[in-house]
Amino acid sequence: MSVQQLLEIMETLREECPWDQKQTPKTLTRYAIEEAYEVEDAVLNGDAEQVKNELGDLLLQVVFQSQMYKEQQKFDFYDVVEALKQKMIRRHPHVFEKERFNTLDEAQVSDLWQKIKRQEKKEAGILPSQLADIKHGPAIVQAEEIQKKAASIGFDFPHIQDAIDKVYEELNEFKEALAENHQQNIEEEFGDCLFSIINVGRQKGISSDQALLKTIVKFRQRFAYIEESAKLDGKEIDQLTLMEMDQLWNAAKKMKNNENQ
Repeated sequence: MSVQQLLEIMETLREECPWDQKQTPKTLTRYAIEEAYEVEDAVLNGDAEQVKNELGDLLLQVVFQSQMYKEQQKFDFYDVVEALKQKMIRRHPHVFEKERFNTLDEAQVSDLWQKIKRQEKKEAGILPSQLADIKHGPAIVQAEEIQKKAASIGFDFPHIQDAIDKVYEELNEFKEALAENHQQNIEEEFGDCLFSIINVGRQKGISSDQALLKTIVKFRQRFAYIEESAKLDGKEIDQLTLMEMDQLWNAAKKMKNNENQ
């Protein structure tokens, strides 16, 4: 299949599929993030066939977004490709202008890349910032990197107890927002709570992302125990009462604690 055929399929889907018609650039962004994680998982699993399929799903997100902006007469897929081509050439002068940069080592290449990026932002009218080089990635990782950068220039709590106190301060503000029942304030204060907890973890050298992943694994294991226990009793998990599920959860927790002793 050619790229043009793929673009034509996407155009047809936007014209005839109800779900695809409902999507906007904003509603679609979460799927691009999910697909990127699927690619990472496939690569880590070492399954080339799975990697191929997941890369296709990620490409679909690029094609989908490009189609929506084409409908707005902003740009199309080929404009995206052209912009990428120009960026790769511009950011690799050591490759495409070898006569000027024929003795650079890896560190010098990285410095040159960052220098070119800063120049691009300057030309685009983007004001320089201490946080400008921090990528807009997963929120938890981004929060940690922002906090590290701020701490590197002295903007940080001097003691971890101060950071812990900030957590309680934010929790109280979150409770107040809940009492006022103002959804926007609730969401904002909830975000502040998360940010302050991540800051405590950073001060203790804890990766919030890794800590949360471990908790997710633990939750999956305990939930699976509840499901298996229900099946042994001839039931589905949704047939259990909350009290029964809670008892099984505590049993799974106790079992794991005994294994670790």
